[in-house]
Amino acid sequence: MESMEAEVITTREMQVLEINAEYFGVSRLQLMENAGRSIASEIIARFPSKKTRVVVFCGLGGNGGDGFVATRHLLASGYRVEVIVAGKTADIRHEASRKNWVALQSLRNSLAIHEVTDSSQVPDIKADAIIDALLGIGLKGPPRQPVLQLIKTINGLQAFRLSVDTPTGIDSESGEPLGETVKANLTITFHRPKAGLLRAKEYVGELLVKNVGLPRTFETFAGPGNVSLVVKPRPAESHKGDFGKLLVIGGSETYSGAPALVALAALRTGVDLTYIAASEKTAYAISCMTPNVITIKLKDAHLNPDNVSQIRQYLEKSTATVIGPGLGLHEETKKAVGEIVAAAEEIGIPLLLDADGLKAFAEFKRPLQTPLVLTPHAGEYTILTSKELPSNLEEKAERVKKTAARLNAVILLKGNTDIISDGKKVRLNFTGNPGMTVGGTGDVLSGVVGGFMAQQAEAFEAAVAGAFINGAAGDFVKSEKGYHMMPTDLLDWIPKVIENPMTHLKVRTSAP
Repeated sequence: MESMEAEVITTREMQVLEINAEYFGVSRLQLMENAGRSIASEIIARFPSKKTRVVVFCGLGGNGGDGFVATRHLLASGYRVEVIVAGKTADIRHEASRKNWVALQSLRNSLAIHEVTDSSQVPDIKADAIIDALLGIGLKGPPRQPVLQLIKTINGLQAFRLSVDTPTGIDSESGEPLGETVKANLTITFHRPKAGLLRAKEYVGELLVKNVGLPRTFETFAGPGNVSLVVKPRPAESHKGDFGKLLVIGGSETYSGAPALVALAALRTGVDLTYIAASEKTAYAISCMTPNVITIKLKDAHLNPDNVSQIRQYLEKSTATVIGPGLGLHEETKKAVGEIVAAAEEIGIPLLLDADGLKAFAEFKRPLQTPLVLTPHAGEYTILTSKELPSNLEEKAERVKKTAARLNAVILLKGNTDIISDGKKVRLNFTGNPGMTVGGTGDVLSGVVGGFMAQQAEAFEAAVAGAFINGAAGDFVKSEKGYHMMPTDLLDWIPKVIENPMTHLKVRTSAP
């Protein structure tokens, strides 16, 4: 049990991994085939084919697809198989499941198939072994009809019960039954055990973990699945402010464009409002650039402690803040950054520190009691830690992980391969290209990550998704313009990548 606990993967991580696997070349159809075959193999190992009646209960999603594959393999091995589908097969929307359902159609003369849309349609069942492939790890609420009745039917039969991935009715994260729940003799889960399965022995029975062809290294790669974690549904009744307000503190007479790029990129993620706090002259310059942001005009030529009380008013009404792009490193500015960081920590607002904000933080660095993301490139990382990074990617990732743990922060180290760590987990991002050395693309990245943080995404998830999106946007620009890009070119691609991150496959030329 201890070894299984060390191997646990969360439901969210598993769902991300399955999406990312397809991006990296292992399709859901392949995963489903491997899962279904492993289920059938376990039945074959335990029961003789000529004497065994197997009934497979299938839902309309991916779990049901695993059951369809298992059915095909059992038929090929000479078993008598019957399939019970919970609902109308015309409603199967899961692409891989649909393909495996179609594959069963030519075998209809070899097996009985029943569609059950209400409790009165459950046929008389006789079985030696049952496969529960009704609902998988995505279940969030109590099972509804007709699944509810089928669970009761399964539990009422005197047969060996095998559940696919998780017994139907279990919360795979907590292990709590969400209502009527299948009581399995055996549960076969895939890749790694899910935490809830270790807490629900009464329903899980014997637990086996089967390999479905997912390399462990995929767990460390950023991909489209990570984007899915940070995108919030937008109901029709949404109001201004429901999707966050980002405060950007930065800019100077020389670098007025940097905070504008941050704010515009954040708006492209879906955040509702962006404020830019900058010196009066810089704020007016930004207002002339774009009408899309709200500027807060600070007195004096550079940020200083006298501005902190004015900025605090906006910290209190914002849901995240980005500090640093184009800010400058005047001694008064560095002191003001320390006071603003302390104020943000007191309020509890998530922080992202980049560029000059990160350099100022390096002089007083300490773990904060509010979510913190740091986005250094290699040179800024050296300023932050007073140490050079090793050239080896694995050693570099380990160094970043230790620094993140020490600072209780998420570090997004920008480079040819981005390294993101929260001190516990590490993710590698391979999107992006050499054209993105142009000034300003890092500001766009800060805006994407800050935008998701403002929409209440967890800091690590926002950083991983942001790295993927920013790099993918740059790759699309390269496909259009070559290496002759400007940072503003990325802005239009951000929402396109968010809406359909898998389209990046079209421009990804080689696997990492």
